[in-house]
Amino acid sequence: MNIERLARLDLNLLVCFKVLVEELNVTRTAHRLCLSQSAVSKSLAKLRTQFNDPLFTRNSHGLSPTPKTIFLKPKLDLLINQLELLTQPEDFSPHDSEYRFQIAAVESVYPLILPHFLPVIFQQAPSVTISTHAWTEQTFQMIQRGEIDLGLTGKDIDINDAKLTMLPPDDIFQQEIYRDHQMCIIRKDHPILRKSWNLEAYLSLRHVQVRCDGNDRWLLDYRLADMGYDRDIAVTVPDFNSAASLCSYTDFIFTAPNHFVKLAAKQSDMVVLPLPLEFPPMAYTLFWHRDRENDQALTWLRNMITQKTNHLR
Repeated sequence: MNIERLARLDLNLLVCFKVLVEELNVTRTAHRLCLSQSAVSKSLAKLRTQFNDPLFTRNSHGLSPTPKTIFLKPKLDLLINQLELLTQPEDFSPHDSEYRFQIAAVESVYPLILPHFLPVIFQQAPSVTISTHAWTEQTFQMIQRGEIDLGLTGKDIDINDAKLTMLPPDDIFQQEIYRDHQMCIIRKDHPILRKSWNLEAYLSLRHVQVRCDGNDRWLLDYRLADMGYDRDIAVTVPDFNSAASLCSYTDFIFTAPNHFVKLAAKQSDMVVLPLPLEFPPMAYTLFWHRDRENDQALTWLRNMITQKTNHLR
C-alpha cells in the first residue's frame, strides 16, 4: 500500500467527481454540493491533474465522460459507498435516518412483493433512500464487496436443485419470505386453446425464457431433461415483463411464478394455464452478507420486509 500516494488524495474531490459523473453538468453538481460553479470547476481541474486525464469533454448538453471516467466509475461508486458506511451512526433510528439502502432484486419482486413493505418503510423512515439494482450473476459478489446491502430473488428450495441453478456462497446468509409455483401465460386467442392441454401440447410450443442469475436454463429445463424432454426456446430475454409482452402478440408461451403470471394476464388480457407436470415451488429469498448480520439498519430493513410479507406464506 502506497500510504504517501493515498495521503495526497482529497476525499472532497472524489465526492465532487462522483456527483459530476452522475449529473454530467457543472451547474447541477454545484447545486447538489452547495458549492459555486467556480469551486466545482476548480475541483475538476484538480481531478484532471490527479488522474492525468481530461475525465470529461464538453458537449451541447453538458459533459461526456472519457473512457478513463467510465473505467473509474464502478470503483468510485464502491469507494463512496464504503465511506458512507463508515460515517453511518452505530445506532439506527428509522425516523431520523438518511440511510441509503442498496437492494438487488429480480424483476418479479417489484409488482409482487415490494408493494407489501415499501409504503411502510417510508412511513417509518421518511428520509431513507432505496437504490434498486437488477439481480445478475454478479449480485452475490457485490453483496460480498459491500456494494449491495440486500438481495431478493427466487431460489429453488431443494439443495440439490439449487446446485444446478443458484447456490449462494458460504458467507451469504439467507431467509425465505414467500413461496410460489410456476404457471404459463399465452395470448387469449392462441390456437393451443382449441386442443387438450397436457405436457405434449406444452412441449409443442415455442417458449420465451428469462435469463436468471446469468443462467439461460431453469430448474424446469433440468427436470424436463431428466424425463427425456427439451423445451424449444425461441427467445431469451433479460426480464419478466418483456417475456410476457412477447407472448401477447405471438404464439410463444412463457412459464413464470404464479402471481406474476396472473398479474401480467390481467394487465394484458391474456390466458393463464397450469404447468402440465409436477414441479416444486420456488422461494423468494432475502440474501445478505454474514458481516452485516448485526448491522442495525439492515436488521431493521430485513425485519420490516419479513413482517409485512408474512401473510404471503
